[in-house]
Amino acid sequence: MGRAYDICCGEMTSLNKSAAELMAKYKVHGGTDVTGFGILGHARNLAEAQERDVDLRIHTLPVIHRMLRIHDKVVNYKLTEGFAAETSGGILMIVPSESVDQLLKDFKQMESKEAWIVGEVMKGEKKAYIETVSYTHLTLPTSDLV
Repeated sequence: MGRAYDICCGEMTSLNKSAAELMAKYKVHGGTDVTGFGILGHARNLAEAQERDVDLRIHTLPVIHRMLRIHDKVVNYKLTEGFAAETSGGILMIVPSESVDQLLKDFKQMESKEAWIVGEVMKGEKKAYIETVSYTHLTLPTSDLV
């Protein structure tokens, strides 16, 4: 539990400067911080703000290692539903498909950590939803896991 707390604090205190620079460089169509509404709440706001009628389908949730165990023990945590209230859960971006791979590489080079593709934009009705979710685990080196 202590190591998960340390990872969480490290992630939440990281500034979003690199993400902001990459959003400008790759002409991202939209973005939002993921905070108190959880990833799905912010994805819904982002979908509603688009000029075109699109849906955001989330298929992957980045989760700190072992937090699914916490989810099972905490009432109304709503992690797997996409509504876990985070203080700073990173930036959710709508990136042009031709720029995704290079943006991910640039982010890793700038931050020495991964960014993830968590979903896709598709023609729709300005909605966001989670479908057939898988989990990407943010982990520590094996020697740090207890």
